[in-house]
Formats: sequence, C-alpha cells, structure tokens
Amino acid sequence: MAPKSGKKAIHFGGGNIGRGFVAEFLHNSGFEVVFVDVVDKLIETLQNTPSYEVTEIGPEGETKFTIDNFRAINSKHEMPKVVEEIATADVVTCAVGPNILKFIAEPIAKGIEARKEEKPIAVIACENAIGATDTLRGFIEEKLSEETKKNIKSKARFANSAIDRIVPIQDEGQGMNVKIEKFYEWCVEEKPFEHDPPHIKGVHFVGDLQPYIERKLFTVNTGHATAAYYGYNRGKKFIHEVLEDKELHDIVQETLKETAHLITKKHSHISKKEQEEYVQAIVKRISNPVLKDNVERVGRAPLRKLSRKERFIAPAAHLAEKGDKIDHLLGGIEMALRFQNVEGDEESAELAKKLKSQDAKAATKDITGLEEDHPLFSKVEEVVAKVQKDTK
Repeated sequence: MAPKSGKKAIHFGGGNIGRGFVAEFLHNSGFEVVFVDVVDKLIETLQNTPSYEVTEIGPEGETKFTIDNFRAINSKHEMPKVVEEIATADVVTCAVGPNILKFIAEPIAKGIEARKEEKPIAVIACENAIGATDTLRGFIEEKLSEETKKNIKSKARFANSAIDRIVPIQDEGQGMNVKIEKFYEWCVEEKPFEHDPPHIKGVHFVGDLQPYIERKLFTVNTGHATAAYYGYNRGKKFIHEVLEDKELHDIVQETLKETAHLITKKHSHISKKEQEEYVQAIVKRISNPVLKDNVERVGRAPLRKLSRKERFIAPAAHLAEKGDKIDHLLGGIEMALRFQNVEGDEESAELAKKLKSQDAKAATKDITGLEEDHPLFSKVEEVVAKVQKDTK
C-alpha cells in the first residue's frame, strides 16, 4: 500500500449511489476514495477505469463532473488489504442496502482494531433506513475486543445520516458513468464528532437527525413507493406517467397529507406550511420526465419496504396509535402487497410465497413485524386477506 497522503475515505458499495452520490461528495472534498465491493466484474472495471463521469440531471439541463483519485478492492479476495486501508482512513461510508450491513461489519471492526491514527475514523452509513449507522455499529461492536469497545471514542465515531437523491435506471453501455438527479440532501448527526466533524462539502451536519430522517423517509420514500406500486398495478412504465394520471396523482398527494399530519404533529418545529412546500417540491421532483424512473426499479424489494420501520408501516403505525387517518397509507400497503413475482426482484417472489403459504394473521406478522395487539395490525390483516383472496 502506498504511504498515506492527504485524506482517505473507504466506501463500501460500488453501485450507482456509491459512485454517483457519496463518492462525488468525497472526491469534491479532497478525499481519495477506496471502493470496496464483492462483485468481481464491478471491481475489475473500476480498477481499469482511471476516471468516470457523473451527470447531474435537472429541469434546466445537465452538468457533468469527472471523478478520479479512486481505487477499488474486492473484499471477497483481498480482505486483509481492506482492513489495512480502514486502519489508515479518515472516513468509512457505505451504500450497500440495510440487509448487507452485517456483512461489512467484520472488516470495519478489524480495521478499527488495527488503527494507530490519533484521530478516530468517522463511520457514516448512507442507507435508506432509520438509524442505519446505529445498526452497523451494533454489528461492528459484536466483533470488537472488550478493550477497543471500552475506548471506542478514541478509535471511531459513529454518526447516523439521511440521504436523499434519485438515481434513475442507467443508460445501456455507459460503464462506470452515473446519471443522477441534481437535487440532493445529505444530513449527518454532528453530536458524535464533538464539534469536529469530517469536512465533506455538501453535507448538512445537524443537531437532531430524527426529524430529517422521518421527513425524508415518510415523504420522499413513501410518495415514491406509492407512485411505483400503484403505477405497477395500473400498467404504467415510468413514475412520471403515474403522476400525469390525475387519479393516481391525487392518491399520492392524499397519502402524503397523512404522513405530513404525522410529521408536523411529531416534530413541532416543522410547520404545516413548510411541510406542504416540501411535499410539493418532492412531488415535482419525482414527476420529472427527464429521470425516466422505472416503476419496477422504485418498487423493488417490497418485503423491506413493508417492514416495521419502513416507509408504509412506520408512519401508519404512529398514526394508528393516535387514532388518525391512514386510509391512503393502507391503499399503498395493498398495492405493495400486490407487487409479486416481478422479474429480476427476488423479494417480490418471496412475498408471493409468504402470502401463499401463510394465513392472513401469520403473513401480517411475518411481513410487517407488527405486534398482534397493535392498533394497525387488524387493519393490515384485512388488506393482506383481501390480496390473498384476489391472488389465489
């Protein structure tokens, strides 16, 4: 390994979000980026690509950026190298999907153990999930020695983050180049860094992340997924086509009225006016025909999206506990349950199996993680039974 010079960031996940969002920010902040992944072809291509282009797409046209100063390592074949890189890095980020966090914890733990740097490494998970860094930290700490765990603050700082940027389906044959939406939001907790956060341009360091995460997850992700599942079930190809349909556009808007009610009630510093403006900005973003965002891409992984802390069940559960309206969220849940056996999506096949092999109560419990005595449970169970009856 070459001697350390300048700042270095290790990024797990060489996919479009990793290359087109996280790496762009790190690169623009002067970090050398080391991509880590297990996909042989991807790592090989990155190793043979001295630079790639990120094209930001906005209503007013395109802007291109060149990303260089990166390396790539295959953790499947070169785990000791990955550990060595983490031991001398400033930042570790990941965009691998919440289900993969447990697999990347071991090399990060070993890298933390091996650190001799004076400054602790910043660990930031960039996933579409609430508290993803906390989840990753839990897996990492299982693999740390008692001594390191005791002195963890001197070795590593863990900060949750909320990311928001749409990456549409990419053009054929564009190699490592990435097309990405111009709009972005990347909020990171400031508190864990004790007033000395890593210098990453474009990151918004905040005192309390919860309102930002929930606002984003229950507006952008709930709205996007609602449009995708209704669109899929109505034979639409792209998200913008769903929102051009007045009936479906109104359904998305009504769903986001339900989640807006939750957000403004729970986070009193977010006013109704501010949330309404945020909702309309999001609807406008996902309606952008330039993104050509495919409904199957947005709808993929329905089991994760129907899980307890995710975009449908989490807000619906909060609202149900208060006796508030959830009719449109239940409609979105129904459409998500109908996203079955979609080509190229394993979870949609798994969803179909679960709905076929279990009764409504067991399937509701299994898919949503809701407790039977929760006020939302019986309402979702009714929807599950309806979908089971229709898809027999």
